[in-house]
This record gives sequence, C-alpha cells and structure tokens, in this order.
Amino acid sequence: MEQSGENTSFEPEYIATKIDIVTSDIDVGASEEVVTQQECVEQIISITDEKVTFMDSFVQTECETEDAAIQTTTTLAFSINKFEDDEAAVHFYSGLENYMKFFFVLNTLGPAAYHLNYVYHSITSISVADQFFITLIKLRRHMTNFELSRLFNVSESVVSNIFITWVLFMEKQWKEINIWPSQTLVHYFAPSSFKRLYPKTRVIIDGTECPIKKPKNPTAQQATFSTYKNRNTVKVLVGSTPGGLISYVSPAYGGATSDRQIVERSSLTRLCSKSDSIMADKGFNVQDIFAPHDVHINIPTFFKKQNRISNETAIKDRKISSKRVHVERIIGLGKTYKILTEPLTSTET
Repeated sequence: MEQSGENTSFEPEYIATKIDIVTSDIDVGASEEVVTQQECVEQIISITDEKVTFMDSFVQTECETEDAAIQTTTTLAFSINKFEDDEAAVHFYSGLENYMKFFFVLNTLGPAAYHLNYVYHSITSISVADQFFITLIKLRRHMTNFELSRLFNVSESVVSNIFITWVLFMEKQWKEINIWPSQTLVHYFAPSSFKRLYPKTRVIIDGTECPIKKPKNPTAQQATFSTYKNRNTVKVLVGSTPGGLISYVSPAYGGATSDRQIVERSSLTRLCSKSDSIMADKGFNVQDIFAPHDVHINIPTFFKKQNRISNETAIKDRKISSKRVHVERIIGLGKTYKILTEPLTSTET
C-alpha cells in the first residue's frame, strides 16, 4: 500500500540524511559536547520504530474499513433469504406463493441443480437458491441483466450465464414429468357442473400468442406474422383439465400458423382415449381429425349464413363458452410472467 508524504524506505541516502538531521538537532545548544555515531544511530532507530508503528496502525485501520465495506455489501445483497417472512415480496418477484413454496419448486429439480454445467463458466459466488431466484425474477418481472447485476452485486455476464443455463436445465428436467393426467383423475377433480353437463371432457384447448421482435429474414417474417395480432408472434396450443390443471402445451409455431394446423401436428389424438371429449372455441374446426379416434369435440355452433339460431342451440353455446373460459383464465395467469408479454428476441438481455 502506497502512503503519500515522507519516504519511509531504508535506502542509504535516507539514513545519511537522517544522520545529518539528528546531528544538527543535537548540536544546537551543545557545542562543547561531542555527538558519537552510536548516539545518532540510536535516535534514527527510535524515529524509524515510530514510523513503522504508525504504518502498522494505518494498514490495520485500512483493512478493518475494507472488511466493513465488504460486510456491508454482503448485507445489502439481494437474496431469497431476505424474504422468508415476506410472502408478498416472494410472489411479486417469483410468482410463487411464499418462501416454502419457492424451495418446494426448487427441490423438484432434484440434486442436479447443485451440480450444473454452466453454459460459459462455473459460478460459485451465488448460492443455488439465489441463482434460481434470479431466473424466476427474469421470467416474472422481465428485468434487464443490468438491473439484476446491480441487485445481486455480480456482473451482467454472470446474470446471463445463470439465466441461460437455468432455463435450459429447467426445460430438460421438467420435460420428463408427464403432465397428462389419467381419465380417472380428470373426472375426480372436475367441478360438479362439468360432471353433470360434460362428464367426458378430458381437456379444454385454446391457442395463445406471444410477441417477438421482427425477424430480419423475410421468410421468418412471413411465417411469424399474425393477422389476428397484426404483428410478429409465436403461437402455442394450451390445454387444461376441467379442474384447472395445465395438461398440455404444444411446441411453438409461427404466428401465421392456424389453430387447425397446430392441432394436426399435436399429440392430442394419441393422448386422448376413446369416448373422450375435447372442449374448444369455434375456431377449432377439427372434428374430422378426432372422429376416427372416437373423440368428440364440443365447440360453439357456426352461424355460417344463418340469420337465426334456436333457443336450445343458444343455451348450449352459452354453456360451452362459460366452461371453456377456464382455459383463458389459466393462460392469463401464465401471462403474469412478463417475459411472455414483451417482445422476445433470439437472446434475451
């Protein structure tokens, strides 16, 4: 550590200068006394000891100040542990109900979460729980890497490394879970109104779109442009049980893809059993796709060129619409993760 002011190095020139200074100080008022070389050296050693003691004290003070600063920085760092008793904050940042639910979801990823092979370089400065917390904040609040780096006292590259690694890891781990429930479970947890009116309903399906940045490639622009949203999007098919559990999510397709095309490419015909029923909006005119599999489609009636419909048909359509709206509510809950409502890029930052 450099100290401004007088040079304290023990060079020969410095010692000689000190001898002259000490000698001149002693000679004042003592002209008849002879100052020996030994006395000068002893006084120099005394002066040097005082300076060394001062430097030791200064270095110790600096170290204590630096340690205090590090401790303060650590105390101020953003962490999931700060919200153990703050359910509102946990829900705001992660979308999960509380601190216990956060660790329950983390544990579903298994011990592999503690032995990740990161995309760029290994990370040891942040706990596994906080890495998962960073990922959920990014998904829930759509914060920039710059903002997250300041909250957690790390670099932007570390945030990017964590987010990309964890998203890929979560996709691989949770993809192994079979979210398609059996017919018995669907019927058991279905509301009483479904059991009474539509007892064979296995899944309620609907499509949803997420905005993306306009691609540079003209072919990609055409494939992703949605006439319904009047912008470039990706579209997925979402299915839920009558009880409100998401049971199916299709791969993402360009916004120009029709609902029928997505259903044709989906695995719903293979997943549904005979005599099952699927509830959908009238845009899903896919009865012919499921008819060979003995699966019925409940959709509102098409008006076509009809000017009037019967009372029975109107009542039936109203009942279907009142039940089908559940899947729209579930999709709306998914959209509370703001990363799905902001235009996506090929590399989120």
